[in-house]
Amino acid sequence: MTHNSTTLRRRLAALALPLAIAGALAGACPAAQAQSQAQPKGTLSDDLLKIGLILDMSGLYADVTGRGSATAAQMAIDDFGGKVLGRKIELVVADHQNKADIAANKAREWFDTDRVDAILDVAASAPALAVLEVAKQKNRIVVFSGPGSERLTNDLCTPVSVHYAYDTYALANTTARAMVQRGGKTWYFLTADYAFGHTLQESATAVVTEAGGKVLGAARHPINTSDFASYLLQAQASKAQVVGLANAGGDTVNAIKAAHEFGLTRDNKQRLAGLLLYINDVHAIGLRTAAGLVLTEAFYWDMNDDTRKWSRRYFEKVRKMPNMSQAGVYSSVMHYLKAVQAAGTDETAAVMKQMRAMPINDFFARNGRIREDGRMVHDMYLFEVKQPSESKYPWDYYKVLATVPGDQAFIPPSKSKCPLLKR
Repeated sequence: MTHNSTTLRRRLAALALPLAIAGALAGACPAAQAQSQAQPKGTLSDDLLKIGLILDMSGLYADVTGRGSATAAQMAIDDFGGKVLGRKIELVVADHQNKADIAANKAREWFDTDRVDAILDVAASAPALAVLEVAKQKNRIVVFSGPGSERLTNDLCTPVSVHYAYDTYALANTTARAMVQRGGKTWYFLTADYAFGHTLQESATAVVTEAGGKVLGAARHPINTSDFASYLLQAQASKAQVVGLANAGGDTVNAIKAAHEFGLTRDNKQRLAGLLLYINDVHAIGLRTAAGLVLTEAFYWDMNDDTRKWSRRYFEKVRKMPNMSQAGVYSSVMHYLKAVQAAGTDETAAVMKQMRAMPINDFFARNGRIREDGRMVHDMYLFEVKQPSESKYPWDYYKVLATVPGDQAFIPPSKSKCPLLKR
C-alpha cells in the first residue's frame, strides 16, 4: 500500500464518526428536524394553495351541488384575484358518487399526497361525516355548505370544521314550527333512509312535539327512489295533517310530484312540508305543483340588489339560479381566503382562528359569525312558493314569510353536545 492510500484511509475514518453521530441525532430528534423544515412565518407551506371540493357530480344531488358548487368556488377564487400571499390558488373537484368510503379515501389522498390545504365542501351527509373524521385526523380544515346533518357541529364537532349554509336543526326548527303554528298538529314523515334523513326526522319530531303537535308515524325509503306509491299510501292512511319530507334532491322532487298525482293534498286534506327544498327543486317541479309549499332556506337570489347582482353573474355561467348551498360555497371560499391572507399562513390553527374572528358580511349573510363548535350562525328565511299568477319573471318563485335570526334558528349552546362550546 502506498503512502497516499494510507493517508486517504485515515481521513475517511476520521470523517466516519462525525457522520454517524449526525445521522443518529437526526434519527433520534424527528421533531427538531421537522421544525427546521417548517415554513417561515407569513408564508404558505408550499408554492400553491390548493382547495378541494368532494361533490355529487352526476347523481341524486348533482343539481343542488355538483357543477353549480364548483362554479361558485371558482368564482370566489377569481374574484379574490387568483392568488393569496403571492401564491396561486388552485381548485380541484372530485365526484364521491354518494359513497362515504370514496369520499374518505379521496380526502385522505388529497391531504397525504396531493397537497390539498383545505376541503371547502362535501355534498351529502354520509360522505361529509366520513370526510370530517379524516380532516380531524390530518388536522386540516373542512367546511360544509352542501350536507345538512347537525351532528357536524353537535356531538361530532371538531376544532378544524365549519358548517356554513344550513343544518337539519335550523330547517326543522323553522319549517316544522311554522307548520304547527298554522294548524298542522299531526305529522307523518317520508324519510330518506340514511344519516341526513334520520337526523332531519329526529329534529323535526322534537320541534313538532315541543310546539304541541304529534307524530303519527314514518316510512323510510331508499336513497334515489323512483316509485313513492307505497310510501304515500301509508302517509294517506295515517290521516296526518302534514306529510313531512325528510329527504332531498331528486327524492324530494319525485315525492312531491307523486303526491300531486295521488291527490294527496287535494282539498287541503293533507299538506306537504319540504324540510329541505331547494329552488332547483321548485324549478324542476314547476309552480303549478309546488305552489303553496312552505320551506326554509338560508338564501334566495331575489332578496335584494346584492343577491341579484351575484346571482346573475352565476346564472351567466350555469344557466340556473343558485341555491343556498351553492351561494354558501362562494361565501365560505371567500371567507377562507381572507382568513389565509389575514393569518399570513395556511397553517390550520392560525387560519381557523381568523375565520372565527372575522365577521361575515356579504350577499349571502349579514353579521354572520363562526362559533366555537364550527356553526356559522346567520339568519334563515321562511318562504312560501308563489302561485303561478304571482310569478312575474323566470325564477321568481318565493315570497318571504319570516326572517328568523341566527341565534333563534340554529341549535343554542345550551342544547348542544359539542364540548368546544362555552356555556
